[in-house]
Amino acid sequence: MPGTYSQILFHIVFSTKHREPWITSDIAKRLYPYIGGIVRAEKGVLCDIGGVEDHVHMYLRWRADGSVSDLMRAVKARSSKWIHDTFPSLGALAWQEGYSVFSVSKSQEEAVKKYVAGQVEHHKKGDFKSELLRLLGAHGVEFDERYVFD
Repeated sequence: MPGTYSQILFHIVFSTKHREPWITSDIAKRLYPYIGGIVRAEKGVLCDIGGVEDHVHMYLRWRADGSVSDLMRAVKARSSKWIHDTFPSLGALAWQEGYSVFSVSKSQEEAVKKYVAGQVEHHKKGDFKSELLRLLGAHGVEFDERYVFD
């Protein structure tokens, strides 16, 4: 086979440090497209992005020759610098050290896109901690709750 063909889909979730509520809707309107540009620069495709004040969800297609850790390092570093340069009053904003990543079947794409897009409504019913613990459990990720949150 002369080429490489893949359909690698991820749902990635990451939070502000200590889940501080830095991401207002006005900031999100500018931040999310900027993050999309970072993903494109890293040769991925951001299919959807959403979140609330303390965390971000990305649904994206990733390349077969790239690591998720390299992508997330770029997303966090470049977006953090951009936020600090663009919004000097947010100099204390930082991202948490880690992130959660879940593989997505193409058959579940619409459900994931709806979930990512509906974050504001979703979080009227629950907080980030309970959401992340539910996602980890639903995907069968083994974890020690003592180390999930900073």
